[in-house]
Amino acid sequence: MAITRDHELHSRRFGRNLGLGLALAAFVVLVFGLTIAKVQRGDSMQAYDHQPRVSLLPPEPAK
Repeated sequence: MAITRDHELHSRRFGRNLGLGLALAAFVVLVFGLTIAKVQRGDSMQAYDHQPRVSLLPPEPAK
């Protein structure tokens, strides 16, 4: 029996690990793409943190 010979369990495990790695890589690419799209659009980068902000309130009409 050669030392470099793999058991069939190793090839199945490699297939699952490869699939999981590709799924994680696709998720990272998706999140990165969405982040780049939001930054390039120039949307307001302020998030709602349960406190009113003057910059997010609509302007008051002149009296």
